Amino acid sequence: MVAASLLLDLWRADRERARWRNLPALCACVGQEALRKIITTLAVKNEEIQSFIYSLKQMLLNVEANSAKVQEDLEAEFQSLLSVLEELKEGMLMKIKQDRASRTYELQNQLAACMRALESSEELLETANQTLQATDSDDFPQAAKQIKDGVTMAPAFRLSLKAKVSDNMSHLMVDFAQERQMLQALKFLPVPSAPVIDLAESLVADNCVTLVWRMPDEDSKIDHYVLEYRRTNFEGPPRLKEDQPWMVIEGIRHTEYTLTGLKFDMKYMNFRVKACNKAVAGEFSEPVTLETPAFMFRLDASTSHQNLRVEDLAVEWDAMGGKVQDIKAREKEGKGRTASPVHSPARGVPSPKRMSSGRGGRDRFTAESYTVLGDTLIDGGEQYWEVRYEPDSKAFGLGVAYRSLGRFEQLGKTPASWCLHVNNWLQVSFTAKHANKVKVLDAPVPDCLGVHCDFHQGLLSFYNARTKQLLHTFKAKFTQPLLPAFTVWCGSFQVTTGLQVPSSVRCLQKRGSATSSSNTSLT
Repeated sequence: MVAASLLLDLWRADRERARWRNLPALCACVGQEALRKIITTLAVKNEEIQSFIYSLKQMLLNVEANSAKVQEDLEAEFQSLLSVLEELKEGMLMKIKQDRASRTYELQNQLAACMRALESSEELLETANQTLQATDSDDFPQAAKQIKDGVTMAPAFRLSLKAKVSDNMSHLMVDFAQERQMLQALKFLPVPSAPVIDLAESLVADNCVTLVWRMPDEDSKIDHYVLEYRRTNFEGPPRLKEDQPWMVIEGIRHTEYTLTGLKFDMKYMNFRVKACNKAVAGEFSEPVTLETPAFMFRLDASTSHQNLRVEDLAVEWDAMGGKVQDIKAREKEGKGRTASPVHSPARGVPSPKRMSSGRGGRDRFTAESYTVLGDTLIDGGEQYWEVRYEPDSKAFGLGVAYRSLGRFEQLGKTPASWCLHVNNWLQVSFTAKHANKVKVLDAPVPDCLGVHCDFHQGLLSFYNARTKQLLHTFKAKFTQPLLPAFTVWCGSFQVTTGLQVPSSVRCLQKRGSATSSSNTSLT
C-alpha cells in the first residue's frame, strides 16, 4: 500500500511538472490568438478607413463636377433671360422706328402742302396790291374779279391748320419697375431637404414593399421623388461596396410608393429616397434596411430521376435521359452489352449542372419514382412556394417528403411523404396522397398550385395559386425536417420560390381549414 501511494504521488508530481513545462507554450498560443484578433480588427479598420478615403475623394470630385454644372446652368438661365429681354427690346425699337417713319411722312406731306398754299397766297396778295395801286380804272373791275376768283380757289382756304399726327411718343415706353423688383428679389431655388423614411408606416407583405417617407420641413416647390432600392444579404446599414446595383424609380409624386411582384431571393432590401424640384435634386435620405423573409430554395439535381432534366427551378421529362447516359457510360467503359438503366454505371455519375447532395449519386430516385427534391430543409416556421405545370403532363405531383424517402418510393405512397397528385393518363384524377391512402378532391385542377407548410403546427395546405382557394390540408406531426418534393411523368413544371406566405392564406389558416375534418383519413 505504501509503495502504491508513493507511486501515485510520483505520478502526480510528474504531471504537475509537465503542466508547468507546457505553460509557456500555452501562454504563447494564447498570445498568438490575441495577436491574431488584434491584427484582424486592425485589418478591418484599415479597410473601413480606405473605403472612407475613397468616398471622400469621390465626394471631392463630385463637388467640382456639380459646382461646374450648377454654374453652367445658372449662366444658361441668365443668358436665356437676357435673350428674352434683347428680343423684347428689338421688337420695341422696331415699333418706334416704324411709328417715327409714319409720323415723319405725314408731317412732311402736310408741311409741303402748307408751303405750296403759302406760296400761292403770297402770289395772290402781290397781284391784289398791284391792282389797287393801278390808275387805269377801266381794267380794275376785270382785275378785281380775277383776284376774287383766285382767292376763292386758293389752297390756303382748304387746308386744316391742325397737325395730322402728334409728336408725343411716350405711349411706346415700358415700365419695368415691378419686374425690376422681382429680379432684385430673385434668389437661388433652395435644394430640397433629405426625406425621412418612416419605418413604422412601411410594410413588407405579399412580396410587396410599401415605403412611406416624410419631409422634415414644408417645401411646396418639390416636383417629384426618386426611390432607389437593392437586395442584400447583409443586415444593418448598407455597405459601400455591394455587388447588387441600386434600382431606380423616378417621377414619384407622393410620399409613399409600393413595389409589387417582387421575388425575395435575398434576406434584406436597402432603400433610400431623395426629393427633387424643377432645378435640382436633394440629398438621399438615410438608407434603411428592411427584412424580406421568404422561402428560397432550388431543385437538387443530384436527387432527380435520370429521366428528369433539371434546370435551376424548371424540370422537363426526357424519355431518353437514362438511355443516353447508359450509352455514354458503356462507350466509356468499352462495353458492348446492354445494361439495365437501374444498374447503369451512369447512375453514379451526376451531371455537371447538378448540385452536390448528401444523398449521393447512388441514392438518386429511380425506377418509376420520377422525383426530384428541393435543396433546402424545412425545420420550422411557415413556408410557401408555387408550382406551375404544363396541363398536358400525363402525371404530376407536388408536396413534401422526409430526406429519408427511398429512391424507389413514390410521393404519397409512403409515410415519409405528402402530396397532391394530378393524373391525366387514361382518366383524369385529382387526389391527395399520404401513406398510400388516397382522397379524391372535388375541385377543378388549377394550372398553378400554391403550397403552404406550417412545420410546428403540422399543417400542409395546397391552394389554387391564382384565386387562393383552399384545395386540401394535411394535418400531421412532422418528426423530421422536410424537403419540397416534386414528380412528373411525360410533362414539365416550373417552381417559383422566394415567396412570402400570402395574407389571404394566413387568414384562411386562422379561421381554420374548411376541409380539416375530412382529412383525418390521410393524416
